Amino acid sequence: MKKILFVFFAFMGVAFAADGMSGVDLIKAYSAIGAVVGLGIAALGGAIGMGNTAAATISGIARNPGIGGKLTTTMFIAIALIEAQVIYTLVIALIVLYSNPLLAA
Repeated sequence: MKKILFVFFAFMGVAFAADGMSGVDLIKAYSAIGAVVGLGIAALGGAIGMGNTAAATISGIARNPGIGGKLTTTMFIAIALIEAQVIYTLVIALIVLYSNPLLAA
């Protein structure tokens, strides 16, 4: 983990190394970094949530195979709701990247 953070901050220094960056360029650069980090955190949280959902469903079916159909249906609904949260984050990241509300004067 420390290596990943070191590489991230090393590349961030290279990205901001240009001379004479204006405030608009700085806002765009920070918006891109924020969108990438936010989307990564959302994807990580979604993956953990989906894994926990699948594990609980498999455990429930193993304990009582008779309700496998109901549990599977409920699992797919839960996974769709989890994935929707990640897609919402993607939409917000794209809005921040391409029509940045911070640049509106």
